[in-house]
Amino acid sequence: MIFNKETAKKTAEVLLQINAIKLQPNDPFTWASGWKSPIYCDNRIVLSYPLIRNYVRETMARHIEDHYGKPDIIAGVATGAIGIGALVADYLNLPFVYVRPEAKKHGRQNQVEGYIEKGQTVVVVEDLISTGKSSLNAVEALKSAEVTIKGMVAIFSYGFDVSKTNFEKSKIELHTLSNYENLLEQALDTHYITEAQRTVLADWNANPSEWEGI
Repeated sequence: MIFNKETAKKTAEVLLQINAIKLQPNDPFTWASGWKSPIYCDNRIVLSYPLIRNYVRETMARHIEDHYGKPDIIAGVATGAIGIGALVADYLNLPFVYVRPEAKKHGRQNQVEGYIEKGQTVVVVEDLISTGKSSLNAVEALKSAEVTIKGMVAIFSYGFDVSKTNFEKSKIELHTLSNYENLLEQALDTHYITEAQRTVLADWNANPSEWEGI
């Protein structure tokens, strides 16, 4: 679920402007999974642009307050959401923790880094949602610490059916600043892509694992 249409379009606009999102339907990328993809998203680039990172931080923070009230803790998902999660926590004057993909193999063997107490309420911050697997892995780690997850907020979602199914099964509410549908609308409106390219991009989103390119 997006925060609102205006935010979704604005977020898509700034992500395209700074090349945090690149659309290349005629020259697709190859993801680590091996999937061919006409889109590449690296929202960590947001941190390098003060005006845009402040926009993301404040928009996320306001939504968290409006929708959840103030939780006890903000948790970022490593590594992509550590930076923006810490900024959101700072804006709300809240403690911050981050969650590793798995527990460390040495030292204290933590998966959740930072101080957290049983029974506290947590909102999880993500940078990008694809299948949702890594995001929900972080949720499970936090649940193991016996805290209450109020929900998750993210900068962007590809909107894959598999991610919707995974979040529904986990009963975790997800809100995003923008998503793939609004990205394509914004890209078309600003002539970043053509109507023909939009069709190709939509075809990929419907079946990304089987898409072979143009």
